[in-house]
Amino acid sequence: MSDYDDEERPPAVEQDAQAEAHADSSSHEDLADKLNNEGDIAADYLEELLDIADIDGDIDISSEADRATVSVVWEDEEPNKRLQRLIGKKGEVLEALQELTRLAVQNETGERSRLMLDVMNYRANRRAEISELARELGRQVQETGEEVTLDPMNPFERKVVHDVAAELGLASESEGMGKDRHVVLALPDDGDDAEDDEILDSDILDGDED
Repeated sequence: MSDYDDEERPPAVEQDAQAEAHADSSSHEDLADKLNNEGDIAADYLEELLDIADIDGDIDISSEADRATVSVVWEDEEPNKRLQRLIGKKGEVLEALQELTRLAVQNETGERSRLMLDVMNYRANRRAEISELARELGRQVQETGEEVTLDPMNPFERKVVHDVAAELGLASESEGMGKDRHVVLALPDDGDDAEDDEILDSDILDGDED
């Protein structure tokens, strides 16, 4: 809480506050411009890919937190089986396509991209499914006090589990290597912070998912 009312604020303090607000605004605008640029580059890359593959689909660009989000969507009621191929089994093709799209963005900007790609709401639907599962298992941990090991998941899915664990006040840790990497939920020990494990997993996600 400020020591001054607005009318009592000394000029120097007022100038500092204005400068800080301006810096925050500029930083926010710079980030927004960066994400918009990444989204535009990714959209151009994906549109060309869809044309080459002769696959129909519309592209939406948005941003989530501090990353650009690009979605290939299909509005018709009839399923688009050709577009579904860009998802693949358990989202494996989508993961590969996202990495290629990030590389295309990096080639243009010179900076590593953390862009998120979705196709036909696969990630959105999967996020909802994983969140529900994580909450159910999290409540089980809270009731029994025993840790629970989830099935192997990709980085995106593990991040969802870590987020839910943090909401529930549980400890979460990623274990295993490669395709066997999975999340373990447990009651936090004294001094444990569930978010610590999320950060550790996010280091991996920064490179390939989140």
